[in-house]
Amino acid sequence: MTAMQNVSLGSHYAVHLSAPDDFAFWRERARGLIQCDVPPDRVSWIEPGGTGDLFAAEGPARGEKRLPPPPADPRPVRASQRFLTIARSAALHSDPARFGLLYRVLWRLQSNPRLMEDKADTEVRRLEEFAKSVRRDAHKMHAFVRFREVEEEDGTPHFVAWFEPDHHIVRAEAAFFMRRFANMRWSILTPRGSIHWDGETMREGPPARREDAPQGDPVEALWRSYYASIFNPARLKVGAMLSEMPKKYWKNLPEAELIPQLIAGAQAREAAMVAAGARAERARPGTLTEVAQGAAACRDCPIAECGTRAVAGEGAPGAHLMIVGEQPGDQEDLAGRPFVGPAGQLLDDYLARAGIDRGAAYVTNAVKHFKFTWKGKHRLHQSPGAKEIDTCRWWLEAERAIVQPRIVLALGASAARGLLGRTVSVNQARGAPIMLDDGAELWVTVHPSYLLRLDGAAREQQAALFAQDLARVRERFAERVG
Repeated sequence: MTAMQNVSLGSHYAVHLSAPDDFAFWRERARGLIQCDVPPDRVSWIEPGGTGDLFAAEGPARGEKRLPPPPADPRPVRASQRFLTIARSAALHSDPARFGLLYRVLWRLQSNPRLMEDKADTEVRRLEEFAKSVRRDAHKMHAFVRFREVEEEDGTPHFVAWFEPDHHIVRAEAAFFMRRFANMRWSILTPRGSIHWDGETMREGPPARREDAPQGDPVEALWRSYYASIFNPARLKVGAMLSEMPKKYWKNLPEAELIPQLIAGAQAREAAMVAAGARAERARPGTLTEVAQGAAACRDCPIAECGTRAVAGEGAPGAHLMIVGEQPGDQEDLAGRPFVGPAGQLLDDYLARAGIDRGAAYVTNAVKHFKFTWKGKHRLHQSPGAKEIDTCRWWLEAERAIVQPRIVLALGASAARGLLGRTVSVNQARGAPIMLDDGAELWVTVHPSYLLRLDGAAREQQAALFAQDLARVRERFAERVG
């Protein structure tokens, strides 16, 4: 007798799955049923009752037959590699009919091995849609899980995340997070179950509630600042953004709080970017007077709105030495001239000791306006930010193109960034020239205001290094200019 003859035509079989995501269990049972020639309409695939018990036992429902024993000479079961690949993902879908669909397609593969190549087949298409939806859900989990730090009783950090998957992907994606955060102790809580990693062992837990997860930690302020800084209003497409980051995930993402206001301000920011682009395309000033007038009228960065004047450079257009500081100080803003305050006076002293004539050099600053904060009635210096230095670099490059110095002396990291367009370490860059794109040599040293903030042995040491840097510039100037 064949296996088919052993199965009563009126029999109906129930397969109680041990877990809603157990593809291996389904595969084993499906193979046995195929070998016993049990057609799809005689099988019910029953998931656990939503209890979250990953070890629920198999058993028949009332009025249903136990599964038939496998035949003594089972026939091979045909399943293409494409089917198995798609089936592993589709089995994680939340549709209760997925296992029945999988079995129907597997059943049909026995007589039509090329079924998975039929793109017009309704059941094949539906299976592919299930798999695609699961893969997308896994991608969202990778992208939108945000860990918040909590402290255990013993003081060790534990990172906890909340996520709401659409499908049964939590266990399948546990390995991804284990590899990525192998050295952290973490938990991912979801309504479909939880996973916990202690650095050595992965454990499973029951379904959780949103309130079981922490609501925030100090790192989120930094994350929001980063997200706001990289937001590009010129590339904003709200529809595409919502497709990739649906609103259902926003409540779990600290940066999502910023999205409405970033979208609201996108038009204004885009206009500012367009204006900046137009600025980059406009003709550079041809004279130092035009540079001074243009910098005075410039409002491209927030420093210009502080109510201070733009302090222009000072010196002859053909000077062979250009000295670049950071920005004007309080005294420079009042006088309208560079390096006239305490730092400027100290610079004059050291230049004279090195044998460098300031009067023969062109002296300017990387940033043309004074950035400050009020302390009582006094204005205290604030260092310009990288964006402010980069914005004002347009004017500094215009000055350098007009003056055409052979040697440029940068006083401090801000001045060096204004000339190079990148941040450098003064201690690493000092003592050797850096070639600029026009053939000029850039020498980097500290700003004289740095020496004013020191005292004792530290000031003596740094003052000696500063004098040594200026002496090297003087020697190089003599070699290149004479």
